[in-house]
Amino acid sequence: MIKRIDNIKLSVLAPQSRLLKIVEKQLGAPVKFFEIIKKSLDARDKNNIFWVYSVACSSQEENVSAPQPERIKSNPVVAVVGGGPAGLMCAIRLIEHGFKPFLIERGQAVEERKIACERFCREGKLDTESNVQFGEGGAGAFSDGKLNTQTHDGLNRDVLRIFARFGAPEEILYLNKPHIGSDKLYDVLRNMRKFILENGGTVMFDTRVDGLICRQGRLKGLKLTKKSGKCCDFICDDAVFAIGHSARDTFEMLDRSGVYMEPRDFAVGVRIEHLASEIGLAQYGKNYKLLPTADYKLVSHAHERTVFTFCMCPGGVVIPAASEQGGVVVNGMSLYARDGINSNSAIMVQMRRSDFGGDDLFAGVRFQRDIEQKAFALGGGNYSAPAQTYGDFAADKFSSSFGEVQPTYAAGIKCAPLKEVLPPVVTQALKAAIPDMDRRLKGFACPDAVMTGVETRFSSPVRIVRNDSGQSVSMEGLYPCGEGSGYSGGITSSAADGLKVAERIFEKYR
Repeated sequence: MIKRIDNIKLSVLAPQSRLLKIVEKQLGAPVKFFEIIKKSLDARDKNNIFWVYSVACSSQEENVSAPQPERIKSNPVVAVVGGGPAGLMCAIRLIEHGFKPFLIERGQAVEERKIACERFCREGKLDTESNVQFGEGGAGAFSDGKLNTQTHDGLNRDVLRIFARFGAPEEILYLNKPHIGSDKLYDVLRNMRKFILENGGTVMFDTRVDGLICRQGRLKGLKLTKKSGKCCDFICDDAVFAIGHSARDTFEMLDRSGVYMEPRDFAVGVRIEHLASEIGLAQYGKNYKLLPTADYKLVSHAHERTVFTFCMCPGGVVIPAASEQGGVVVNGMSLYARDGINSNSAIMVQMRRSDFGGDDLFAGVRFQRDIEQKAFALGGGNYSAPAQTYGDFAADKFSSSFGEVQPTYAAGIKCAPLKEVLPPVVTQALKAAIPDMDRRLKGFACPDAVMTGVETRFSSPVRIVRNDSGQSVSMEGLYPCGEGSGYSGGITSSAADGLKVAERIFEKYR
């Protein structure tokens, strides 16, 4: 019988292998089955920091293999549009149920996509079809692969298991704040693609969906355009739209095709960078070098608009994330080791629909685009990003140089006042929030902290509305999924939504 033991404390200096001896002592017998369920760091007392574990164990051999999913007997044609976390997980779960899905991705395979992104950083040549937003792996492929989530979906555990099965570090199954690292994600994505292809699925890169084929409110197929310009019709029984939050042209196509959508609130802000060592010292005290690179999560209500940190990248860098010509967008990324000099996070201000046009469906898109284009112009018109030290931002001064914290944005920085890009309410909210956050994380309001603009792709500004069956309320056979559907945010919740949509399709055909 498997027993769960919680609250096992281990010094940060002790090897994890010591766990087994502690468990055997509590069981009173040799351990035949052992699994770490959870591992988290207790740093409330900086003079006594320790790891806390929960484990499952038994003195007998245990069979814990997962049951095989039920398989369908028919062979409907299902297209999955979008190769990000939601689309990939949906395709994999469909295959486990006996489907042979067609995964359609407007961008490139991760190998070519990585080259395109590096060229953009180096030469300022943006590929609008394959970039940090579009391509195999979606936006999450270039943002650390953070798998922590605030949702409590029962499928979250399945997401972690699938990532580990395709090469992610096993520790993601039990770490309190799991992450894969952008460098390790490349191999995970290739392994997922290989599984899809070897099990009868099809992967179509450099292929954009430019129209729907429908009859009497029922989806019948997709109009596809290859990067070469060649167009064709793709007939299918169902299509999952896991298009991400930045496929603005696809949202417009869906609107023209009569798919019902609604506007959503979202957030905008900047990236803020500090020395990783200073964050570590503030979080863990003098022992920070013995511990993983420190992270943080902060929320402020010092202004009437909520301000919060998002997508925090310990030991990471700020990266270019534009997907449209003439716009600057920033994001954050870190590798598995998280050993960079700086740490960065988005610091976001909640926007309301009244800020950008009320119930106009695409007012939020225009609002985001306007900020991005202003940042492009202020950065010099070559995809360099406008940046400023926090000290100068707070004092309304021009930053002529940077101090102890040097910017990491790979496409180049131009010193510029961020208030010329950000809406006044965002500037005011950041000025109120950062000193407030400093009360909880000493040094957050460091004058040398670097603020780089702009972060506008926090979430989708529109939602493709779906019903209880998972289908569009206005188009039978079209399944909105993931961030682009407006029903999730972040890698884990989007991936879980992909699994959920796959199960809905399975139920339809079982």
